[in-house]
Amino acid sequence: MKNKGSSGFSIRREGLMPQEETLEVENKQKHLKIGIPSENHEVESRVPLTPEAVEILTGHGHEVLLEAGAGKAANYLDTDYSERGGIICDQRKEVFANSDVLLKISPPTLEEIGWMKERQLLLSSFQVFTHCKEKYIRSLMHKKVTAIAFEKIQDEHDCYPAVRSMSAIAGTTSMLIAAEYLSNQRGGKGVMLGGVTGITPTEVVILGAGTVAEYAVRAAYGLGSEVKVFDHSIHRLRRLQSSVGMMVPTSIFHPKVILKALRSADVVIGAIRRGEKQEDYFITEEMVKQMKKGSVIIDVSIDRGGSIETSELRTQVDPVFVKHGVIHYCVPNIPSRVARTASIAISNVFAPLIMGLGEIGSTGRHLKENVGLRHGVYIYNGTLTNETVGQRLGIPSKDIDLLMAAF
Repeated sequence: MKNKGSSGFSIRREGLMPQEETLEVENKQKHLKIGIPSENHEVESRVPLTPEAVEILTGHGHEVLLEAGAGKAANYLDTDYSERGGIICDQRKEVFANSDVLLKISPPTLEEIGWMKERQLLLSSFQVFTHCKEKYIRSLMHKKVTAIAFEKIQDEHDCYPAVRSMSAIAGTTSMLIAAEYLSNQRGGKGVMLGGVTGITPTEVVILGAGTVAEYAVRAAYGLGSEVKVFDHSIHRLRRLQSSVGMMVPTSIFHPKVILKALRSADVVIGAIRRGEKQEDYFITEEMVKQMKKGSVIIDVSIDRGGSIETSELRTQVDPVFVKHGVIHYCVPNIPSRVARTASIAISNVFAPLIMGLGEIGSTGRHLKENVGLRHGVYIYNGTLTNETVGQRLGIPSKDIDLLMAAF
């Protein structure tokens, strides 16, 4: 706003001093149309925004278009959204065609990309190992969209808020899944995960020392299990012990040490990701063969190729298989098993981002000012900005920071 009555000078004891005049700044706030299509509920149960988040956004003048049934798998009714200002659409194409911003958990299909209009902003997941296909990327580029992978977004502390919240849920839930498949009801050997007086506690081996591992350790200890954690990094192992507040037995990866642990393990949690160029698995098939019959493997890192050689990518519809007498659970979106909790967690990430975009009024300007959000961009206005994807598919890419510098 213009500083009324300002003469461009301030009075001090020494006399008149030159002073910058405050110029009038135009309000750039923009009212957005936010689209939330329904997911394939056989595979994905989460919804990007809760009804409470929709109420906040509509209260600031934004429109939220939701496909009918979008929140059903997370036990949110259409009326929960409509009563808070959301607009329910019966036609799926309507959500894609009439939105400025598209929010999805899983990436849109090729058919859905065809329904999108040019210059849209897409916020969804994107995993190089599972979604990196040339036809898919070129379809998005042809639409000149700006696509952001929410798992790559950073906050002001250089952390990944979406990944951390989903990892915390996955870590805790993985132990509950293990308990389920050790029981008779799921064809397990009838062992209770944990321990009671007079009975030797179950043994849990966790690969990795990140957020998934931290919450898996908390859950396992809470149930009374014995836990061993393996990782390449002494720093991460120390940090995990500090986070859980106890001296968890830990070790760096050593074939003989880990094999000894595997032979007596009841549960193995794969919570470490192989590098994009790493070919060797942390647990080989020969190691799995030496595990106890009826033990359970849960490979949380299956979305990045898995950390265990015998793992196979599965879905929530058919999540389990048995190999060498060991029960394998290899589903990439474990948090969708607890869809209500996971939806609230991810909505807490999405809602502030959309609010910030509306206040600034321009996607390009928002990305230029928000380094953490920019970190998640893999396509900007139809230009590929992810070097890894470009190298895999042979598509030229440009550095997003250089594009922003020219903006």
